[in-house]
Amino acid sequence: MLTRRKLLGLGAAATTAGLFPGCSSVLPEPDVQAAGFGQDATGTVQVWCRAATQSGLTDLVKKFNASQNRLTVELTPVLDAQYVTKLATAIRGRTVPDLVDVDDINSMLFIYRDAFTDLTEPLAALDFRDQLSPGHLRLATKDERVYGVPYLADNSMFWFNTELCDRADVDPDEAVKSFGNLLDAARKFRKLGDDIYAWSFPANSPGALGFVVQPMVWAADTDLIQGPVGSQSGHITGNDVVRQMLELHRQLWVDGLVPRANFSDDASRWGSDFRAGKVGIFPSNYSVVVSASDEAFHQKVTPRLLSGPDGGAAFFDGGDNMCIPRGARNASGAWEFVRFALDLPQQIDLPAGGYTPVRSDARTAEFAKRYPLATLPLERIQEGYAPTTLSYNLLYNQPDGPWLQMFRRAVFDGELEAAMKEAQQNYDRILRQGQA
Repeated sequence: MLTRRKLLGLGAAATTAGLFPGCSSVLPEPDVQAAGFGQDATGTVQVWCRAATQSGLTDLVKKFNASQNRLTVELTPVLDAQYVTKLATAIRGRTVPDLVDVDDINSMLFIYRDAFTDLTEPLAALDFRDQLSPGHLRLATKDERVYGVPYLADNSMFWFNTELCDRADVDPDEAVKSFGNLLDAARKFRKLGDDIYAWSFPANSPGALGFVVQPMVWAADTDLIQGPVGSQSGHITGNDVVRQMLELHRQLWVDGLVPRANFSDDASRWGSDFRAGKVGIFPSNYSVVVSASDEAFHQKVTPRLLSGPDGGAAFFDGGDNMCIPRGARNASGAWEFVRFALDLPQQIDLPAGGYTPVRSDARTAEFAKRYPLATLPLERIQEGYAPTTLSYNLLYNQPDGPWLQMFRRAVFDGELEAAMKEAQQNYDRILRQGQA
């Protein structure tokens, strides 16, 4: 059987020549083992961040700049949709920033093109190295060398409305033991009234849907992608876990256990039905559930990790990695800023901006008191995962990508066999092209 440990050990790599046309050499790598690296740096550190996580980085930069007067961090936000292209262009032009805060799922696009600095040694010197999110680190690791450091986490989980649970006699711990139990719980919720639904999912948003549904496959120690570095293929036809996941969502739809609006839900109003108290089980993240609601609602929710057909547990290890591009002019200053970002005071504050820490030891008594709904992924940090593949965006984030097309055809049209067969072919094609 493919265990979680073995699954997470499977890397996925391919050439990214399409991102770097005409680039035949890499930029010089900073000497991260030089005496005094990352200490008492001076000058300016140019940092790029994702627009999606800009607010958290803005506050972090302000705190860092106020903490000393010899090193100044300058922050440049980049639209998420343009980030990969803009960074690739900067690398080709040999004018890179000193530090990039990048979507962790995209780290490999640059690592496998030798665009990032090897941080294995300075990372190993951190006394909290073993407390860092293994899912994030896995996405920054190639050939047992690490080229990025986790900064913040964006994790998907099941959220239960405890008020509705009490009324429907649903025990969240029992519900997550199997797909059968989840379906039983869903039917109980639906009996509470015509305006109460069991579940809600953004079925017309490929990225959000993948964020909350894929972990239900990973919880059974399998994935929709298989194979070692350079020879990946889809793992859909013949994958009974994928089949059961689709069958579960098909049943939720056919039995009217989810709102009809899920069909066209593009995540623009994601979570509004759950926050209104009209949904019993809601797969989503901390930001959508907690940051967007008040304290009174917080008292009515409880999180559980996403589960598979026969239990298990997983969550999507989304968020950001910080990486130092080769060619960085102030790598020492960049590493000093990274260290500051990873210090416990900064990590403990992350839920205020809608994210969770990447250090498991951030779950202190103080943290649990301030952010009780953010502790679960830290308690179970080893269960976090995200697939290591250079084709993630083409597979999972495109409206015409094979992931969304398979889900909609199977769930709404009921053409499960055809949907899985078509998805297998398209996953294979996209992965093959990426590895050419």
